[in-house]
Amino acid sequence: MRDRRVRILLVLIAMWFSVAYSVAQQPATKSKTVEAGKAEAPAAESNLSDFFQSKIKAEWEALKNKDKKAYGALLADDYQGVEVDGRGERNKIQAINEVEGGNVFNYTLWGFKLIPLGPDAAFLIYEVTLQFPPRSSVRYSRVYITELWVKRAGEWKELHYQETHVK
Repeated sequence: MRDRRVRILLVLIAMWFSVAYSVAQQPATKSKTVEAGKAEAPAAESNLSDFFQSKIKAEWEALKNKDKKAYGALLADDYQGVEVDGRGERNKIQAINEVEGGNVFNYTLWGFKLIPLGPDAAFLIYEVTLQFPPRSSVRYSRVYITELWVKRAGEWKELHYQETHVK
């Protein structure tokens, strides 16, 4: 199990470096010439960014509203998630079963960054400030999040989720 997590982490790091290297090799300016009927890359990336931001908002709304069905619909069947609680990774079934016991009262998403990894994969980075119910011993928590999304059978699904607590 640990070997699998290490391999996933190494693949994610390799993909990130590959994307970073390819971006660094691109010229600073791009031609504004566009063939008829084709969208410019920045507009397409902006639409993709908006698309994933809406997916992430749907994810957090499902958690806030304790909507197991909506949350589960976003996850790949082979989903793996690691949260800040230190209890290790969760598969899709475990993650869905924890939704009812969640205590997200409200949240603020910010710092969103999309790293396309090809036509069927995207790496997302963002932070969330969580607000817990008024009588909770801890009222707020900032969390740095990375997510790997993949397109399968024409649908985007979250394959991997990783949280890191931010002080």
